Amino acid sequence: MPNRRDPDHHGRGGDPAPARGRLRDLPWELPHSFLGLDEQAASFADASAVILPVPYESTTSYGGGAKAGPSAIIEASRYIELYDQEFDAEMALGIGIHTLPAVVLTRAGAGEAMAELREVHDRVLDAAEGRFVLMLGGEHSVSSPAIRSHAVRHDERLTVLQLDAHADLRAEYEGSPHSHASAMARVLDVADVVGVGLRAVCQEEVDVARAHDGVTMIWADEMWEDDRWMERALERLGPKVYLTFDVDYFDPSLVPSTGTPEPGGGDWYRTLRFLKRVFAERDVVGCDVVELAPTPGLHAPDFLVAKLVYKLLSYRFQDRG
Repeated sequence: MPNRRDPDHHGRGGDPAPARGRLRDLPWELPHSFLGLDEQAASFADASAVILPVPYESTTSYGGGAKAGPSAIIEASRYIELYDQEFDAEMALGIGIHTLPAVVLTRAGAGEAMAELREVHDRVLDAAEGRFVLMLGGEHSVSSPAIRSHAVRHDERLTVLQLDAHADLRAEYEGSPHSHASAMARVLDVADVVGVGLRAVCQEEVDVARAHDGVTMIWADEMWEDDRWMERALERLGPKVYLTFDVDYFDPSLVPSTGTPEPGGGDWYRTLRFLKRVFAERDVVGCDVVELAPTPGLHAPDFLVAKLVYKLLSYRFQDRG
């Protein structure tokens, strides 16, 4: 596959007209696919991974803007270097990553939107035929339909690994059981939940966790003591794992562009060490990254989240490095 950034490959994958042979070498911009991959590296037929953008936002309770997250992640990803020194390889070219168009959900109400997203995710997983699907949100409510779609496809009970500042275990929030603050409450009947990086919860959520054997809470301040939290988290994960990553997991010094930026969150390299182990030691069947609310003129958080997505895919296919 040609390198997306090969200076001799002036077309850089753009191919907007039928006369492919005559137009291929014109200086088209990078494609608006994840990582700006060219036609070959981003083709569905050759892809091992599929990006599903879901720019949904309806129940945000503080800072808004999460609906712009997926497009900001994809735009920032076009400027990421494909070479990863951790694997001494341009991982994207070995994986093949196809970017689907964004899903526009109904505005008839949160319940209707989540039902629609469940159908979307079922159909995407069917069409993916075993390809790894990574969803880009949008607010965190979009995770519940995706998790439920995965859960019914496995005999083993699914474990959700939730990296997040918030537990999202409220039965409902501001009158809606489909709130972003209720995302994990909506999946407890089909999955266990291991929350990592938590530091902003209510008494109701603590009570739910204490009453439910399938809920594990790992507080953010534990992560700064030593790395024993990693072992505890891994011990609580079953063989099949769905990873949901709310970017407010990170300390706001790294990602201030999110609805509720809580101080004291995760850092970059410690998080990557943990994630690499998760993907190596468990079967991660699906993933989402949610709650980036881009700040105009501040590109660093968008870039960090885009690079996180690339690292997640690289860890999922690390055997190809």
